[in-house]
Amino acid sequence: MKAIIVGGGIGGLTTALMLRARGIDCELFEQADAIRELGVGINTLPHAIRELAQLGLLDRLDEVAIRTYELFYLTRRGQEVWHETRGVDAGHDVPQFSIHRGRLQSVIHQAVMERLGPGKVHTGCRLGSFTQDEGGVTAYFFDRTGAHVHTVRGDVLIGADGIHSKVRQTLFPNEGAPCWNGLMLWRGATDWPVFLTGRSMIIAGGLNAKAVIYPIAEGSSPATRLTNWAVLVRIGDANSTPPRREDWSRLGKADELMPHVNGFSIPQVDFAAMVRATPEFWEYPCCDRDPLPYWSSGRVTLLGDAAHPMYPVGSNGASQAILDARALADALARSEHPRQALMVYEQKRLPMTAEIVASNRRGGPEGVIDAVEQLAPQGFTDINTILNYEAREGIVRGYASRAGFAARMVTRQAS
Repeated sequence: MKAIIVGGGIGGLTTALMLRARGIDCELFEQADAIRELGVGINTLPHAIRELAQLGLLDRLDEVAIRTYELFYLTRRGQEVWHETRGVDAGHDVPQFSIHRGRLQSVIHQAVMERLGPGKVHTGCRLGSFTQDEGGVTAYFFDRTGAHVHTVRGDVLIGADGIHSKVRQTLFPNEGAPCWNGLMLWRGATDWPVFLTGRSMIIAGGLNAKAVIYPIAEGSSPATRLTNWAVLVRIGDANSTPPRREDWSRLGKADELMPHVNGFSIPQVDFAAMVRATPEFWEYPCCDRDPLPYWSSGRVTLLGDAAHPMYPVGSNGASQAILDARALADALARSEHPRQALMVYEQKRLPMTAEIVASNRRGGPEGVIDAVEQLAPQGFTDINTILNYEAREGIVRGYASRAGFAARMVTRQAS
């Protein structure tokens, strides 16, 4: 069997490793001229790290990431709503990693090059079209000038080519543009003094205005960490047209961002100073797509953001792509026919990811902050008189169960 993978992001690269581990041949095609370390910080959850650890990547990840110890949910006023430990400190057998997205991608990419060889990874190859028949699928790739560069034949084609997926567009030509919920995301990272444990994560504010802060790597000195920050603010109406196309590499503007930053009070960190100290940062309109009725058509299927783009809530986008890769590789290794394998994969992954997409639209686990802010917009003296522990736990733990990373969590009552 041979698989054609379209897309060299985290999902596509992990799929290549998973297939290689099961003795399945594959080639990967990426439209960019090189696979670069793009983006800023993300969190990769234990259920996904467990899969990467089984691929032998845990030590490499430990060298470039931070093992997340704890997570605080605060209101925009800085009052604590929820606090819990994460990763191994919460009972998992593997860590949660806070990591630069590009460094995570680089670790996986390096392993692909070592194990599959450079001849199996092709850059500067944009998918033009594909055809399939009873015997297989044929894909046609072109460079950025429109010149044909590759024709490839395989048993299956895997579209791991992101929210603007060419494979998805071919399967669903009338779907239209991604859905924008009116939220703009600004993200950056800077060398900053250690706060709390040096492995702590803070989320302040609900879905309409939120700040996120966590370290993603060692800093320039023992007293600092490379610290990721993000600001998510509603600036438009849901389902309206985003002001600018979804593009992870679009630089943000301080005069647009700082008025929103100044609306947060976070006792543990001087957030406004952190943002001002960041030389450059990026903006991204938060978009997703409605869940599809199916992912697979014959010998072609979707994976990662091509299958289930979701709002950046609950630290789940990259993690779910890694879980897709495992499920798809297992199905291809165990099924008698590629078509059957793709159906098994879809039946396992589509319902779960559709539920996560819907939950993220409602705020995901961070919805506990929305609930408290709605009930006590001016703050509170005792949170348990606003929303009791059991109700808060139900929001946070319910999401963890749906997303597949629930464990015995060590939680301290918010004061």
